[in-house]
Amino acid sequence: MITDRFVLADIARPSGGLAMLAIDQREALRNMFTAAGAPAPVPDSALTAFKLAAARVLSPFASGVLVDKQFSYDAIVHDGCVVENSALIVAADAFHPGNGIPVDEVTIDTEITPERARDDGARAMKLLVLWRSDEDPAARRSVVDRFVRECHAQGLLAIIEPVVRPPRHGASIDREHAILMAAGELGDTDADLYKGEMPYGGDADDDTLLDACRSLDSKLSMPWVILSSGVKADLFPNSVRMAIRAGASGFLAGRAVWASVIGARNPVQMLADISAPRLRRLGEIVDEEIAGR
Repeated sequence: MITDRFVLADIARPSGGLAMLAIDQREALRNMFTAAGAPAPVPDSALTAFKLAAARVLSPFASGVLVDKQFSYDAIVHDGCVVENSALIVAADAFHPGNGIPVDEVTIDTEITPERARDDGARAMKLLVLWRSDEDPAARRSVVDRFVRECHAQGLLAIIEPVVRPPRHGASIDREHAILMAAGELGDTDADLYKGEMPYGGDADDDTLLDACRSLDSKLSMPWVILSSGVKADLFPNSVRMAIRAGASGFLAGRAVWASVIGARNPVQMLADISAPRLRRLGEIVDEEIAGR
């Protein structure tokens, strides 16, 4: 059993920064296709085809690529879609719909084990953790601890992704406060990397964003990156800058990179023309900010 926190070099750029691509979205991605005008029901094959194309076109510009078992893992591994210099990261979470949303509950996915992920060349696994103020923090911690132990036993990095949700009983939530509460609760586990929500969705002045990111950083005893869900694509580059200046190591993001090409007539070409330059520039921002520390 490996107990020390692992080095992040396996999923990092030469600068030491993290510029990672997420294509592990599931029913949310199907909903994005529908919103873009695709005839419903959108078939699973359409989701898989998009994910494979994104992995092929974009992995050369990412230090790691996060994939899901449900729609992409098997095909991506079989076809070798992720380039050698980009680390394969596997989602260890099973999503359960409910209450009108695609992800109402999350459990550890028994269909993909750390042992299998390791044997297929993965360097890390990721677990989404839904944080609600009225649910048992001990239960959340227990799931995270189990996930980390199982990853480390197979030599894999363990990435946790706490995402805040309104309480089960009552709809009100102070999102910014909840983000800090989640970080305070789960930021001192033995996980290797914390994937956190960007304060204010990146939509605030630089001083406000920097202060909020510093508050988030103060709650964490592990390296961290930001995700892009809830952040407009044009705000995400500055969000990455502010987060790194506050102590983050980079990003693990999907929507800010590729969401705008969903529904395109030629998605492969649009991934190359729009998403690849966007991801390349985000990687450059990571390098610039890491070097400027």
